[in-house]
Amino acid sequence: MLLLLLVMFQQFQLSGSFTLVPSYIIMESTKDDVCTVIQAASSENEKNDDSQTLVDSEESSSFPEGGWRAWLVVLGAWCAIFPTMGIMNLYGLLEDWLAEHQLHEYSKASISWIFSLWLFFFYLGGIQIGPIFDAHGVRYILVPGCIGMTLSMMFLSVSHEYYQFILGFSILGGLSASAVYTPSAACITHWFLKRRGLATGIATTGGGIGGIIFTNVFGILSNKIGFPWTIRILGFIFLASLMVSLLTLEARLPPSPSAGNKIDIRALKEPVFTMTSIAVIFAEIGLIVLVTYYPSYAQSHGITGALSYQLMTIMSATSIFGRVIPGVLADIWGRFNVMFGTCAVCTILSFGLWFTAGTDKACILAFAALVGFWSGPAISLTPVCVAQISKTESYGKRFGTTIALMAFALLVAIPVAGEILKGQNRGKVETEYSGLIGFSGAAYAGACLFLFLAKGASVGWRVTKVF
Repeated sequence: MLLLLLVMFQQFQLSGSFTLVPSYIIMESTKDDVCTVIQAASSENEKNDDSQTLVDSEESSSFPEGGWRAWLVVLGAWCAIFPTMGIMNLYGLLEDWLAEHQLHEYSKASISWIFSLWLFFFYLGGIQIGPIFDAHGVRYILVPGCIGMTLSMMFLSVSHEYYQFILGFSILGGLSASAVYTPSAACITHWFLKRRGLATGIATTGGGIGGIIFTNVFGILSNKIGFPWTIRILGFIFLASLMVSLLTLEARLPPSPSAGNKIDIRALKEPVFTMTSIAVIFAEIGLIVLVTYYPSYAQSHGITGALSYQLMTIMSATSIFGRVIPGVLADIWGRFNVMFGTCAVCTILSFGLWFTAGTDKACILAFAALVGFWSGPAISLTPVCVAQISKTESYGKRFGTTIALMAFALLVAIPVAGEILKGQNRGKVETEYSGLIGFSGAAYAGACLFLFLAKGASVGWRVTKVF
């Protein structure tokens, strides 16, 4: 939040706004020069088909790239992402609590479906919410999303039966969070082009800060005032943050009814779009499995008491820097390049550090800190990578298509990880996590592969090419 305010102050000092001109926009000089440029562009278009880095219409659009109005949108997106992404850091703690209290008669694999279904509806909502945003604007879907997300926390606080958690939290909460997150990410693309990575990175720090606050609130209050009032307090925090997003989020481009209220299935015919979608899905699987099961891994390997809660705080804290710094570098070195690099590091950390950590507390803490930073771009650069290969006016439905595909993948990812854990321990105390760690690490490796293929199909195979 402080970083966002400093950037906004800097913009005010610079008279409100400024415009960045892409280096490849060349001044017209003669008719022959223009013809040469057009022919070259046409040839390049034929080579790369629909997977250009940025479409011609995007280059001619006037993106503010800053100013009070644009940074207020980033603030609104931050306040929207604060609860929607921040709550994901609670999954592991909530699962452990429910397994010991309200749902003690259920296995962890069964309880994991509550959070898997939340993720499913969260991402599945994008299949319709993205196109609605393109056609009708932001408030049409943001208002019911804010109301529904607050209500879902209140329902969670009074739930005791398995079906109540599914209906009140998984379905209502997931769909409502989708109605908040999707338009907030889309609004940023209306205001930023060259600085999109920075703006999105700042906005997504809301999830990391939310993770710090929510895990500490839950860890401190749940044993003092009980589960119901702890969840209600979190719900009131959600409500306050969402009210700010309602006041500040705004799309720059007018609604386009001609965009239609349906997803862009045709986008899947574009190889670059399809490979990009697969890549970010793998990255998300690696992250969600890690966030969900790392607390129980730590507890089963000697990290107990307050320190087990603080692990997620450490991970959330380092992820704040992991969302901003790579976002800045992505605007310079290329969004796909930075995303590839960070996923590669997560793969190495999973197999090199987590796999060998055992009961070494120093290794467990070090992994939490390191992976928190390097996994940050899986959240912050996903919408930026999709936006890079999409026109702004159709971004909502294309991003909706991507996260709808993600929904079906995540629906089974957490339960599959749970079954791997269950099968490896065969009814004993769950201390063997090598299969689950391999599952998470392999997902990150898959993300690397498809990011590499997407870049190669779009701009060639030269490693140093900015993309």
